[in-house]
Order: sequence, then C-alpha cells, then structure tokens
Amino acid sequence: MLTAIVLYDRFTALDAVGPYETLSRLPGAETVFVAERTGPVRNETGDLALTADRALADVPAPDLVVVPGGPGQWAQMENETLLAWLRAADATSTWTTSVCTGSLLLAAAGLLRGRRATSHWLALDFLGHHGAEPARERVVVDGKYVTAAGVSSGIDMGLALVGRIAGDEHAQAVQLFTEYDPQPPYDAGSPDKAPAHLVAEFHTNSRFKLN
Repeated sequence: MLTAIVLYDRFTALDAVGPYETLSRLPGAETVFVAERTGPVRNETGDLALTADRALADVPAPDLVVVPGGPGQWAQMENETLLAWLRAADATSTWTTSVCTGSLLLAAAGLLRGRRATSHWLALDFLGHHGAEPARERVVVDGKYVTAAGVSSGIDMGLALVGRIAGDEHAQAVQLFTEYDPQPPYDAGSPDKAPAHLVAEFHTNSRFKLN
C-alpha cells in the first residue's frame, strides 16, 4: 500500500508525523512525503523541516492520501496545482484522509461535499462553507474519507485505519509498539473541557487565529 503524506509550507509537524508513525507500520507499507517540489518543507514555526522525496506529479495514484493541517493551509486553499492533484489522487485512492485543517483542503478540492467531516475545533465552521457536514468528533469516517480533529488526533486516525486495513490485532500491536497510552496531566484537550477563558482567548486573540 502506497501512502502519500502531503507537505506544504507552514504545515503542522505532528499532523504529518503522527499518521506516519502508525500507517508506515502497515504490512507491505510504502510511505512517502510529497510536495509540489522535492526537498525540505518547513513547518509552521520554520524551525523543523521534513523532506519531500517525491513531487506531487511523481505520485499520481497513491492508495492512501494524508493531508495535514497547519497555518500554511490557508495559502493552499486556492493552489490549483495541489487541489487538482488531490482530486486526481482521490479518483483512484482507497482512502483519502486528513488531520486538523487538512480537511479544509479536501473540502476546497470538492471532495467532502455532502459528507460528514471534522477538523480543528476552531475551523469546524469553515467546513460547512465548502459543502461538508461538520462533526465535532475526534475521528470521522464517511465512506473512504477519514478526517481527524486537531493535531494529536492524527495518531488516533492512523490507528483506526490500521485496524480497518490490517485488522484489530495488528493495530493493537502498533499501539503497543509505539506505547501510545496517553495519560495527559491536564484534562483541557477540547473546548468542552478546557477553562472557558482559554477557549474565549483562542476565539478572540489574534495570536491564535488560524490564518
């Protein structure tokens, strides 16, 4: 199974690396990072880079597509090179997936129209603008389309896909090997649980706006 993880300037690192750590452990997996051009692609802070070993044009028909989110997603919403590749890859893919605001790129490509999908909680409303049905869930499966909520949920999405593709026991083995047993010191990982003033700050303070 060929998995293509899309990179673009100012992506969020864990959005890409979380699914990589799970999906790359599928039996017979070939996992590649792809971008418009080969070479290093820097994350949202600019201090970390992943290498795109192949250009989009070099990987026209992956079995599984993963689109991460990040602040740079906004600049890609009208990037017809990327959107056209997503539409073409989706035409033959077995699974088309996203993490965080990556779902907005799938929606902008017209792939989520009429489908349930999720995204980062700050971006959910934007999904509706592109014809998707926003769902505040950590992982949403609608046919072959699998979308994950914010950042860390990409790990959950990857494990869910491993289970569907290779079976529950293999997914459990991947979870055990990666020791994915989250025990966070705080219970503030969603706007429903976090202190109200923090949620309000994210909504109103320009430092936290997605774009």
